[in-house]
Parts: sequence; C-alpha cells; structure tokens
Amino acid sequence: MGTVEKITIALTAEQAGFVRSAVEAGEYASTSEAIREAVREWKERRDLLGYTVEELRALVQQGLDSGPSARLSMADVKAEARRRLETAKRGG
Repeated sequence: MGTVEKITIALTAEQAGFVRSAVEAGEYASTSEAIREAVREWKERRDLLGYTVEELRALVQQGLDSGPSARLSMADVKAEARRRLETAKRGG
C-alpha cells in the first residue's frame, strides 16, 4: 500500500454496523481495510461506466429536453430495442 492519508468519515448507524459485521466475520482485517475496498470498487465502477459526472448530467438533460416518449408502454420500448438489436445483428 502506498502513502496513507487518514480521513474521518460519517456513516449511518446501519452502514457502520455493516462494516463492523464484515470485520467481525473475518471478511476484512479492519474497518479501514473494508472502507478502502469499498472505495476501490466505487472507483472501478465509475471508471467502467466511462462517464464523468458532467457528462451524465448532460445526458440526463438531453433526456429531459427531448420531451415525453412516443412509446406508450414498456412493451413498446422493449419491442423497439429488439428491433434495433436485430437490425444491428444484420449489419445495418
């Protein structure tokens, strides 16, 4: 492990209990180790998505600006997604 910086965080009682339980069960050697793992997973998930917060906000705004959907139901949405998938599979 590289340089370590000590910070203080506030967790809800439920979150703190969850962390302590994981340590008591032997999943982690310490609460610090558990929190470091959680932060690593959080970073990996954010990196995997590949979007910055600003990009996500812009995408949400695009959705809001586009107005109501022309599709009336979830079945319509799924049918359109299947149609697009089939079109993509055929190369066009």
